[in-house]
Amino acid sequence: MNYKNILANALSKKSPDELIATSKKSELKKTLNVFDLIVIGIGAVVGTGIFTIIGTAIQGGPESVGAGPAIIISMILAVIACVFSALCYSEISAMIPVAGSVYTYTYATMGEFMAWMVGWILMLEYAIGNITVASAWTGYFTQFLKGFKHVLPDFIVNFPMWLRNDYRYMFAYCDKWGLDPHSQMPFIFDKIPVAINLPAIAIVLVLTMLLIKGVKESTRVASIMVGVNMFMILSFIIVGAFYVKPENWTPFMPGGFEGVFMGAFLIFFAYIGFDAISTTAEETENPQRDLPIAILGTLVICTILYVCVALVLTGTVPLGHIDIQAPIAHAMRAIGKDWFAGLISIGALCALTSVLLIYQLGTTRILYAMSRDRFLPKSLRLIHKKFRTPHVLTWISGIVVIVCALFMDLNISAELCNYGTFTSFIIICIAVLILRKTDPDRERPFKVPFSPLFPILGIITCGGLMIYSMNSLTTSSIYFPLWMLMGLAIYVGYGYKQKRLEEKIKLQRQPRTQQKVKVTGQ
Repeated sequence: MNYKNILANALSKKSPDELIATSKKSELKKTLNVFDLIVIGIGAVVGTGIFTIIGTAIQGGPESVGAGPAIIISMILAVIACVFSALCYSEISAMIPVAGSVYTYTYATMGEFMAWMVGWILMLEYAIGNITVASAWTGYFTQFLKGFKHVLPDFIVNFPMWLRNDYRYMFAYCDKWGLDPHSQMPFIFDKIPVAINLPAIAIVLVLTMLLIKGVKESTRVASIMVGVNMFMILSFIIVGAFYVKPENWTPFMPGGFEGVFMGAFLIFFAYIGFDAISTTAEETENPQRDLPIAILGTLVICTILYVCVALVLTGTVPLGHIDIQAPIAHAMRAIGKDWFAGLISIGALCALTSVLLIYQLGTTRILYAMSRDRFLPKSLRLIHKKFRTPHVLTWISGIVVIVCALFMDLNISAELCNYGTFTSFIIICIAVLILRKTDPDRERPFKVPFSPLFPILGIITCGGLMIYSMNSLTTSSIYFPLWMLMGLAIYVGYGYKQKRLEEKIKLQRQPRTQQKVKVTGQ
């Protein structure tokens, strides 16, 4: 075995020109403008983080200390980590407007092996992150149904817990309250528990079918959802501001700096998604201009909203009384606005639906790029004859979320999603530094200011938060390396061989005069 050839193959790169040339042959339809992209960005960012995770970040979780009112400092730290990465995303996405996001950019800078690993990490960010969102969607949907207890039958309003939770939650619930699991959920052969998150499965199926119909149609639905969501959040800020009590902001930092840093790590989940904009590059009418505007615009808008929500939430509800599952809706009930709490639940459902939609879109487009590079079977990237969308990959990504939602814990999936995102953000900063050295003369419609300082700061902030969190989040910090090892095994066992087979076929198809050119690894 020639180890030098194996190493050379693993480090082989695709030039930006080659990537752009491939994207021009894309069968995907160019329909998105800058407004559509900002809708995708806000739809992906404003969701689970602000409606659910913020409660855990303030109060603390099983393996973390809460930030308290200092959550606004946590948000600023999180957005600083995002800003540097967002600037790097803007530079590369405008320079290489190709589907696949950081996976594609890594292929151009670090080679085949790192590109595969980054693609595998992105699956952690989008597909696994979608499990968290789907679970949160069920929680708000259940609360929404309870508002119709005088209208709908009780078996609909209070449908069985085993039809809205995974089996892990059901066993934990039974253990907490001293209940017999057999009395709370059915068992197959008296041994296999049956517990499925039915609402989550239903919404994922509906959105999967919508994405197959077309990305423009999907963004129209997302626009409606984002519009409702923004109205609800702004209403919460305006109404809640009249009930803010400054004494609720003391103690300001109950968990000390540990709470602030852990809050920054957890609330970082609220910012995940703006990079989904870059996955739609091949479906954007003017990607060089619109992608940077959309990425940075999304980050600015969402940061202002988040800080305002955090100030109102911690100002209206005393520390220790903030609800973890539905903190914003609970805050409205705490000040006697039950009717408004119901409206907040509608806004949360719209927000979570848009996040599910965008995450599913991002997953599919990254898988499409990986399949086009032959890391995955060619048959997976089939385009629907009528709708011009990658329908096979869309179904696969939807089924993966449904299956994993049956047994994955919500908090662990959110933490894993964060680890994946931090890693991809670090890599995009490194990619900018590499391209500045290896391809300095290439036209850059947008350039990261103060380079190399800003990309280096992006690496330090993301890496620091990631390493710091590993001291407390023991479960997910073990699962993350296992996920990486699984990706390595797939590359060694399948991806590497497929790439070499592709090279061999290309060589055989060349005229005999060109077959003298030696293919690396042959």
